[in-house]
Amino acid sequence: MSDFMLRFYANYIRPQLHEIYEGEYVNCFENVTDSLPEDLLPDLQECEEFTAVHAFLLGLRTGAGLSSAAR
Repeated sequence: MSDFMLRFYANYIRPQLHEIYEGEYVNCFENVTDSLPEDLLPDLQECEEFTAVHAFLLGLRTGAGLSSAAR
């Protein structure tokens, strides 16, 4: 991933995810993090970073494609 996407994740996406952790899905996230051994938590965080960034990019591409179809 580019440096921009890593900074974008750290400064925009991660804070948005932490708001979700405080919402209705808090139990789901707690169950996953509590059931993992501590040595696997960094792997979970990297998977979360990768998935969130690529989901954001998919949303951008999908939105761009839909804007031309809406005309």
